[in-house]
Amino acid sequence: MEPTPLINAEQYHLAPLLAAQNRTLDWLNTDDGDPFSKPNVARRNILQAANIVPLRYRAATPDHPDIRQWINTLTAEAFATQQKRHSPVASIGSGPSLLLLGPVGVGKTYQSYGALREMAVTGVAARWTVVTAADLYAQLQPRYGIDSETEFQRYAKAHVLLIDDLGAGGKLSEHTETVNFRLINYRYDHQLPTLITSNVPPKELGARMGDRVASRLVEMCDRITITGPDRRRSVAA
Repeated sequence: MEPTPLINAEQYHLAPLLAAQNRTLDWLNTDDGDPFSKPNVARRNILQAANIVPLRYRAATPDHPDIRQWINTLTAEAFATQQKRHSPVASIGSGPSLLLLGPVGVGKTYQSYGALREMAVTGVAARWTVVTAADLYAQLQPRYGIDSETEFQRYAKAHVLLIDDLGAGGKLSEHTETVNFRLINYRYDHQLPTLITSNVPPKELGARMGDRVASRLVEMCDRITITGPDRRRSVAA
């Protein structure tokens, strides 16, 4: 009997991703009875990605070779750790981080969501958390009925964290500087993979994010500068 498909690629807008990576639904539908097999883990990842990735980036794929290398490094380390520990499933643990710099509209967010989508079909388990810097600061503001420390821990301890537009808010406030330092410092200390996008020029990182944060980002992140025209304006034209 043929295995019943557990996902619908068209429904979840995944066909472009699978085609781009030369993956097939036959592979994803393979049922060997092992709940920790690569296909089963990939199914869960893809369903997670479908809920996280916005509609605009449903076909995003990373075409920058350094971003692909980052993905390969994380997945290779996960499988190596799985073999060493004889774990039933490979999971993202510690690993390098990535800082994507460049002006507005060059595709930093596109590349970032593409990276998460690319990781979805590797068979490596990861709990992804995605947030813009503006939303991060808003969600961590003390307010009635919300435990901001619990909210902070959700971002601090994420397997893979994507922070979009860090430093885009202009001048630092006491609140944003504290959030920046606590979050980056935690992930720096624990070597947790973090993907950060920013349109802040490298020389201004300290002024826009705080010197302590900038220093840690320089050490913990591989830096990629993306150049080119504003894609949004090009599409509108």
